[in-house]
Amino acid sequence: MKVLVINSGSSSIKYQLFSMPKQEVICSGLVERIGLKNAEIHYKSTKHTIHKIVDIPTHKIGLETVVNLLLDKAHGVISKTAEIEIVGHRVVHGGSSFSETTRITPEVKQKIKALFSLAPQHNPANYEGIEVSEKIFPQAIQVAVFDTAFHQTIPVEAYKYAIPNHFLDKHHIRVYGFHGTSHKYVSEKANAILNTQNSKIITIHLGNGCSMTAVKNGKSIDHTLGFGPVTGLIMGSRSGDIDHTIIFYLVNKLGYTLDEVNNLLQKESGMLGLTGFSDLREIEAQAEKGNKACMLALQMNAYRIKKYIGAYTAAMNGLDAIVFTAGIGENSKTMRKLVCTDLDYLGIAIDDEKNSDKELEIQTSTSRVKIFVIPTNEEIEIAKQSFQLVNS
Repeated sequence: MKVLVINSGSSSIKYQLFSMPKQEVICSGLVERIGLKNAEIHYKSTKHTIHKIVDIPTHKIGLETVVNLLLDKAHGVISKTAEIEIVGHRVVHGGSSFSETTRITPEVKQKIKALFSLAPQHNPANYEGIEVSEKIFPQAIQVAVFDTAFHQTIPVEAYKYAIPNHFLDKHHIRVYGFHGTSHKYVSEKANAILNTQNSKIITIHLGNGCSMTAVKNGKSIDHTLGFGPVTGLIMGSRSGDIDHTIIFYLVNKLGYTLDEVNNLLQKESGMLGLTGFSDLREIEAQAEKGNKACMLALQMNAYRIKKYIGAYTAAMNGLDAIVFTAGIGENSKTMRKLVCTDLDYLGIAIDDEKNSDKELEIQTSTSRVKIFVIPTNEEIEIAKQSFQLVNS
């Protein structure tokens, strides 16, 4: 059975085509920098590798470009769309409606659409992926795998906000958490290396969107993102933690509308607001040239991560390992170095040579805490869950 997985991020689309249940990858790829100049598309099968610089202003065009590659007579891997029987979609926010993998129906789509305001950079892109996929693969079963599902184990003292009780009881306002598919995948990989489920791990997902999870004995017990995917770490264009008094000041004193404030915090802040760049590769390159704004932004980014490492070590009463994952976590030796420097009190010591060589374990021989660099594979996790749902 062929299962196509579509993982639409805020500025990217990852995709993989699997033969299930063997979990054999038929082809894979990435569309990145959607909506920016010099967008890129990557495509890899057993016989062909393609990399193009193209104009991809929207997720819809990105998905259509991917499908054209799959069907291409010279480089493609399918001859007709009917060969794909299941399409698994990453959906960021499931709210209180979804706590597990779900077959997509018109009612499910409406609920996903109703959650746009809680994940405005993601749920619309996820929804668009579903809409385009339904038209291109009308015979396929469409399945949604929710980022929020892994975090259903967060205890009430961690997920409840200190606001009147009825906001939770009647309106379900609470910490939901995101990037759950990624955090689940890499924490399970880390536990396999540690050869135990009785572990205390902090998983650090760093991409255009960023988050951290405290994973105790294989279960999420706390997470940096909350009701929506804006809190916590400094992200590509999202602010992360901010004093909410600033929001009232922007509205009441500076004349901003609430929509303008939302757009400011979601799309104009974070590393973009600090440096003028949202891509960390550009920021690191500018920092190496002496750009002070970029140098400071990197330090601020690392500082925020270190604060949460300390907090989650306290929450779990110990720490066995930290895991770096996702685009920045896997590829930026600079960020890993900045994060792990001066954490010796917690038993964290990074080995510069191993860090530069991109090894699986990058801690020194004397470090009490393991430091892993584990590539995430949300796509295989989505494929597994989608296949299991359809065949259960």
